[in-house]
Amino acid sequence: MARLLVVDDEVFIRKLYKAEFERDGYAVATAADAGEALQLMDRIKPDLVILDIELEDTCGLDLLNRLRQDYRNCAVILNTAYSTYKSDFQSWLADAYIMKSSDLTQLRAKVRGLLAAESCEEYE
Repeated sequence: MARLLVVDDEVFIRKLYKAEFERDGYAVATAADAGEALQLMDRIKPDLVILDIELEDTCGLDLLNRLRQDYRNCAVILNTAYSTYKSDFQSWLADAYIMKSSDLTQLRAKVRGLLAAESCEEYE
């Protein structure tokens, strides 16, 4: 079972994503800020992180940079309500950039695609 970590300061988003992705068969942990996310990274070793950019304790792009340095094999999807960050070169470190929406179809598809690609790489 693939493990996901949802990092978002909005409690509603964390609860929604947890419920929806658990229904899809994933093990889901959530974090409200970067500090909590980094603690969970070592403990649960997620296969994929869904990361908001606007966090209360730091910019999600700073956390993304840290994840790329310390957890290179973990896929990261930036999931934000702000399209302006898409042109920020730091966002290019992410495996995907998905705009937040009440329709999770695109996010679900990207999660499936990244996890499938990751599992194929393990067998090469």
